[in-house]
Amino acid sequence: MEAEKKAISLLSKLRNELQTDKPIVPLVEKFVDTDVWNQYLEYQQSLLNEGDGKPRWFHSPWLFVECYMYRRIHEAIIQSPPINDFDVFKESKEQNFFESQESIIALCTHLQELVRTIDDLDENQLKNEFFKFLQISLWGNKCDLSLSGGESSSQKMSIINSLEDLKPFILVNDFEHLWSLLSSCKRTREKASVRVDIILDNAGFELVTDLVLADFLLSSKLATEVHFYGKTIPWFVSDTTVHDFNWLVRQVKHCNHKWMSRCGADWERYIEMGRWVYHDHVFWTLPHEYSAMSQVAPDLYAELQKAHLILFKGDLNYRKLTGDRKWEFTIPFHQALNGFHPAPLCSIRTLKAEIQVGLQPGQGEQLSATDPHWLTTGKYGVFQFDGPL
Repeated sequence: MEAEKKAISLLSKLRNELQTDKPIVPLVEKFVDTDVWNQYLEYQQSLLNEGDGKPRWFHSPWLFVECYMYRRIHEAIIQSPPINDFDVFKESKEQNFFESQESIIALCTHLQELVRTIDDLDENQLKNEFFKFLQISLWGNKCDLSLSGGESSSQKMSIINSLEDLKPFILVNDFEHLWSLLSSCKRTREKASVRVDIILDNAGFELVTDLVLADFLLSSKLATEVHFYGKTIPWFVSDTTVHDFNWLVRQVKHCNHKWMSRCGADWERYIEMGRWVYHDHVFWTLPHEYSAMSQVAPDLYAELQKAHLILFKGDLNYRKLTGDRKWEFTIPFHQALNGFHPAPLCSIRTLKAEIQVGLQPGQGEQLSATDPHWLTTGKYGVFQFDGPL
């Protein structure tokens, strides 16, 4: 109880600093990333020439202060043993999973029925199924607890039945590039491995959509191994940690629905065989944009270079890929990546932040005229590819 009181008082202090635009203070509790964070804070300070020269909540780059807030929430917990490994968002993530049961059952049933006949599909049918699973993973990204502000973000409806209706809301669709890349890898690397990396976003229902996609990639032989990357600490409310990943696989396996539990058993087997690999890295919860990865985390950059394709899920990854800058809508995605290119990559994202690049001339203006909030509601999505075309 004393630890809880201490954590709550530290969180109250954080809330007061945020609400009253206090200077952003260095982290104090020693943790694996404390020095890197404090160096970045000094860097932000060096950019300021006016006032008292201290970064403040209302006047600093939004991506930086948003990440800093979640890092300070974690600091309040690690300063309060014995609850220092408590995930403050665990309950809401698990609730999202349980409230989405019917949709998860529909997905697992579709996957299991498909896998049984997958060897009989011709190339065109396989391509259509690949596109279907990509769309499922895209619209799964709507379930974001940091956007919903604590409201339920579960998926009540079966997503499979909505795919045709949702197609017009895909603003950039580079699906053909993904198909040609993976199908040519499959043809030319008969005996070699084909690796797809997925940079995860939300736990709960979205994570199920990502695992279903990863299962399809293995079952269709479009990939021979899938590597997943999650967060080392609780982040942006619903982001996936290793605990969330393992917990979800166990829950699916022990469900009392035949096809759902079959999926969980398959997923556990993929992990044991090393065909699914989960990675932790502190870089994903640092404030840096991804163009700095090769300098800040060269080991992670080198690991990503081993992939034939990297799928970046969700909005935060998109903001970090593009530096969260106010780009013109028509700026090419490749240019906005600012030199970040460890391997061919694709952003799979529903729009929840005021940034989007790679649109056709006039497309952004037309959307703004018909729907003033198109950039932030999660209604629209993209498959945006950067790689050899």
